[in-house]
Amino acid sequence: MLFVTQSFESNCGRLLHPRQFIVGILAMLQSFKLFNNCNLVFSRSCSGYVSRTRYLMRLKEDDEACREALKFANVLLYHKLAPLLQKTRSGVCKVASFKTADLKQILEKVGKDKHFINESFLLGCTDKSEPQFSLEVGEVERSALEQECRGTFVDLRKAFFMITPSESALAAKGQALLRWHQTNGFCSATGQPTTRNQSGSFRVCQSSGITYYPKMSPVVIVLVSDGSRCLLARQAMFPPGMYSALSGFCDMGESVEEALHREVAEEVGLEVENLQYSGSQHWPFPQSSFMLACHATVNPNKTQVNIDKAELEDARWFTLEEITTALQNPPRNPREQPPVFWVPPSYAIANQLIREWANQQQLLRSTHRLK
Repeated sequence: MLFVTQSFESNCGRLLHPRQFIVGILAMLQSFKLFNNCNLVFSRSCSGYVSRTRYLMRLKEDDEACREALKFANVLLYHKLAPLLQKTRSGVCKVASFKTADLKQILEKVGKDKHFINESFLLGCTDKSEPQFSLEVGEVERSALEQECRGTFVDLRKAFFMITPSESALAAKGQALLRWHQTNGFCSATGQPTTRNQSGSFRVCQSSGITYYPKMSPVVIVLVSDGSRCLLARQAMFPPGMYSALSGFCDMGESVEEALHREVAEEVGLEVENLQYSGSQHWPFPQSSFMLACHATVNPNKTQVNIDKAELEDARWFTLEEITTALQNPPRNPREQPPVFWVPPSYAIANQLIREWANQQQLLRSTHRLK
């Protein structure tokens, strides 16, 4: 904000050239972005956030406190890792959650012991400090449970198109935690079973004493631009017509910058000149990833794409007009009615990168028109 303030003060009393005004606005928007990111830190210093954080820490560390919290918690249900969704009266889908007492009755109606609810894992808590848990009910007959809960278990990838970003994050976290416990039931050193604590924040091998914690694998995701176009790619496993930013796992010992340069070179045969960090996100696939998102630029005179066919099915440059159309017309059911070209849903950080690039291009075009 200091740069913008000084710029405007130095021009006080005389009319700004349109180009100077746009440059000032761009700097101010960048400052606002940094300021908004800082707001996250500022808000976390308030008593509400601190008290919730310390409350959750207590539940993670104190088994008895966690068991007590579960008695009055909100529980999300998953059937073979698919979250349960319900429709509101207005027809909007939401992630279903049940009070513990109500869920116990539902479990008994479908032939499951009410104490099965103790297998739930702690997710977090609401703004009102109400504990949230996730519970896998894959052993229960699916249709019977859907009827009792008045909802539908939906594959998480499909659910992302049906629920809000905030609910998507919660559903993704719940699935990731359940999957981690399903795949970490035995100690890698001894082969002996591991046991969980009540909250599910870790598992311990009683034989070796090794403690295992839920973890994410770091992944770089990058939107490459040549200055006027952006590069998107697709894998054979993608739904028809969907293109996304390039991404790949960080190798052992690599920095984010090194991984990004390597992935772009490996997958499309291009050499990155500059990069800028954008943000991060937990992504539950394939086994819980920590997405580190960046923008990158390449020499506009060296844009010939050389695809690694073992990694990608296709990769090509897209214009601002193509990107804008895709962002304005997201598919409702991409697997059944796939458009010719579309981008990941709004919850995905790839969508954020694409939107940021499109916004920047539109501002640059406005600048050129005012010259």
